[in-house]
Amino acid sequence: MEFLYLNTIWVVLAAAMVLFMEGGFSLLEAGLVRTKNAVNVTMKIFVDLTIGALAFWLVGFGFMFGADKMGFIGTSLFGSPQNIALDLQLPSAAFILFQLGFAVASISIISGAVAERMNFKAYILMAALVAMFLYPISGHWVWQADGWLAKLGMKDFAGSGVIHAMAGFAALAMAWVLGPRRGRFNSDGSANVFAPSNIPLASCGTFILWFGWFGFNAGSTLDASSPALSVIALNTMLAAAAGGSSALLFTMFKYGKADPSMTMNGALAGLVAITAGVAYVESLSAIIIGAIGGILVIGATLLVDRLKIDDPVGAVAVHGFNGIFGTIAVGLFDSAEGFFTTGNTSLLFVQILGALVLSIWGFAGGFAMAHFTRITVGLRASAKEEEEGLDMAYHGIPAYNDLERFVDVPSSLYDFQATTGVNVVQPKTTKVS
Repeated sequence: MEFLYLNTIWVVLAAAMVLFMEGGFSLLEAGLVRTKNAVNVTMKIFVDLTIGALAFWLVGFGFMFGADKMGFIGTSLFGSPQNIALDLQLPSAAFILFQLGFAVASISIISGAVAERMNFKAYILMAALVAMFLYPISGHWVWQADGWLAKLGMKDFAGSGVIHAMAGFAALAMAWVLGPRRGRFNSDGSANVFAPSNIPLASCGTFILWFGWFGFNAGSTLDASSPALSVIALNTMLAAAAGGSSALLFTMFKYGKADPSMTMNGALAGLVAITAGVAYVESLSAIIIGAIGGILVIGATLLVDRLKIDDPVGAVAVHGFNGIFGTIAVGLFDSAEGFFTTGNTSLLFVQILGALVLSIWGFAGGFAMAHFTRITVGLRASAKEEEEGLDMAYHGIPAYNDLERFVDVPSSLYDFQATTGVNVVQPKTTKVS
């Protein structure tokens, strides 16, 4: 009974940390997009936490953890996930809450890649579809005991493949079908850089994601007494530090300046890459995996740009490419079965197969969702909405008050002051040059 209480507290706290990562996604995306779209990316994160969470609870959980005789899809627990029979010292409600956090995170990965030009209604529909079908089915294949990839022996402790590779390549497909932001690429193939609105804000988002990742990885033990818990937390930290370090040093020596956005994405890439093997590798291996991830994210970002696919926050490079690498890295560095540690190739082949299957599943799902939303609610914002900014077009409010908006003070303010005696502080009207 004591373990039940401890596990409940641990998993609920870990779930809260995973859900708090949504604040990190919001700040990171708001800081990396242009000011006129900062509210919109934040509202999309609210969609993930509201509509996405409900869709997973009602439908997705059943597809992911429901009974299955074929190994491909669950067929029970729809609308009643609390009826799941757990082989754990853990209440079903705590387990469901933790899984909700993972489902919501898988949607938010896609959010950044489609930023600044996606129809808001299309995003709502996409979020529901990811939570109901795309993520749960990939999770069923790997994390359900009778899933077909699980039966082959695939290892993905906390989701480099199930979540990050899958969602990263769904994001790639959707960004490709959606097309780039207007003016992003020139007719000669060169790219125009859209300056981010607020790098310190994006860095705060990165710090929150980094913090939440300890719940993401260590929480996946689902056991407060697990002897692996502290090792998992340490490996998480080391991989993130190595990814940020390699990206920082590479940009500093290659381009003469330490690039902030690449350093942030390097740390996140290290986190993505270690997520699959965090419980299975030694700490030195975690550092190597993270450092490779930090370099890989730079090359992948350049590749996505060369393909003329517009990804405003680098989600495809961070999550898609490093999700594949992290999944395969388990087959290389696993302490018990890795190729580099034991010479064994069987796990490596399974990991390669799993990484490819999950990425293809994500890409196919993203491609299908993009076309489905196009013919139903419309996929892309209009040229006028994109030019105006999605904040005003879809939400009617800017992220920051522009001083020039208040040059003409409404007479109602003076009337209010005159009739009530309340002093209304007028905004300054001096234009800033």
